Amino acid sequence: MRWESDGLGQLEIDDEAYYGIHTLRALRNFDVSGCRVPRSFIISFAAVKKACALTNLELGYLEQRKGSAILKACDEIMAGRLHEHVVVDAFQGGAGTSTNMNLNEVIANRAIEVLGGHRGDYSVVHPLDDVNMHQSTNDVYPTALRVAALSDLQTLEVEISALQQSFQVKEQQFRDVVKVGRTQLQDAVPITLGMEFGSYAEALSRDRWRIFKSRERIKQINLGGTAVGTGLGAPRDYIFRVAENLRHITGLNVARAENLVDATQNMDSFVESAGMLKAYASNLFKIASDIRLLSCGPNAGFGEIKLPARQAGSSIMAGKINPVIPEMVSQVALRVMANDQAICLVAAMGQLELNQFLPLLAHSLLESVAILCGATRSFAEKCVQGIEPVIDRCTRLVQNSKIAATVLVPLIGYENVERIVKKAEAEDKTIVQAAIDEGFLSADQASRIFSPKRLHKLGFERHEHDAFG
Repeated sequence: MRWESDGLGQLEIDDEAYYGIHTLRALRNFDVSGCRVPRSFIISFAAVKKACALTNLELGYLEQRKGSAILKACDEIMAGRLHEHVVVDAFQGGAGTSTNMNLNEVIANRAIEVLGGHRGDYSVVHPLDDVNMHQSTNDVYPTALRVAALSDLQTLEVEISALQQSFQVKEQQFRDVVKVGRTQLQDAVPITLGMEFGSYAEALSRDRWRIFKSRERIKQINLGGTAVGTGLGAPRDYIFRVAENLRHITGLNVARAENLVDATQNMDSFVESAGMLKAYASNLFKIASDIRLLSCGPNAGFGEIKLPARQAGSSIMAGKINPVIPEMVSQVALRVMANDQAICLVAAMGQLELNQFLPLLAHSLLESVAILCGATRSFAEKCVQGIEPVIDRCTRLVQNSKIAATVLVPLIGYENVERIVKKAEAEDKTIVQAAIDEGFLSADQASRIFSPKRLHKLGFERHEHDAFG
């Protein structure tokens, strides 16, 4: 064990710990949720610390020996090492100070080791004087959040693209499968299964574009603004260089905000990005709900598509298979919608020069992106790619549906269609068969009217109408 001290006194720290006294106090104060800072946030925080150390090193504010050791420690964290020592709870007071201090202490203690010292000997490398040089939690925490969000949103965009492509493949595979369309969950006019899946792909295309645009909203960083955005805690040459170094380190198109006070105070850009995530979540929920409906039954429901069997659906009903992937996707979508509300409230509740509830915003935003990435990938790979049409079921429902008579109204007239519907009901026949029996259609005409080719034509042509005149 080792002893460390701060302005409040001394505490004993485990020798194996890379964190120090500030982190230990946070562990004791915020033993709340068990939720830790996510991996992407830790990596982005290390990248921000590296950019700051590199800038201080280049400008001569940080001596070469210390600076090189700090850079090495940051590189190791960015590569995935030492994450188990970032232990503070995601829900914390202090606008993220505990997370910042946790990273400062881990980086400092690792740098001390690199230089041959012992953890806790801050005369070698100091968490505040060296690692946190020219920084404030108020500029590094939101900057690290923006970097993490930018990186994660790139991943989400790729996943949405793959899901969109999965639906596009099914659109082509199912283009000739004619089925009953439904409005208000009641039978409507025929449609093809490919058309339905194509509409899902189109919605996802818009979501992909929204996610791309959402990255534009959060690329402005306040790094260098220190406590309130005035930059009083950092030299001018540092402020003008540090964002450029962060851009090179991360490969992300970050840029120093023109108004650092605004970028420190106001979190509306995160609200906008969260709103775009919510829009995607609403589409995901609708699509997943449709997939569940189309596959429901299968014997006593719609049963028009068959989902890949992923696991047993009941501990008592043998052979039951549930739509577990769409159900998971729906729950993720609901969580994202709830997170959006939290993000909106946090942004609204910021006061004067700082948003004191930023840790909740960070947790909610990064959780939303992470779970959307996972759900999107699973939806594509474990569900959509394996969907199969139940063609016989689709055909039978079209033939048996009385509402299919709507297709005949512009061709043979409303009263004649009424007559056909009554005949079909009285004799327990399909609409098509009743129309043929009454002499309004030939078998060949019926085949053409309800063919996939005609449905894809977008409306009927005049000569088709005249042929029935």
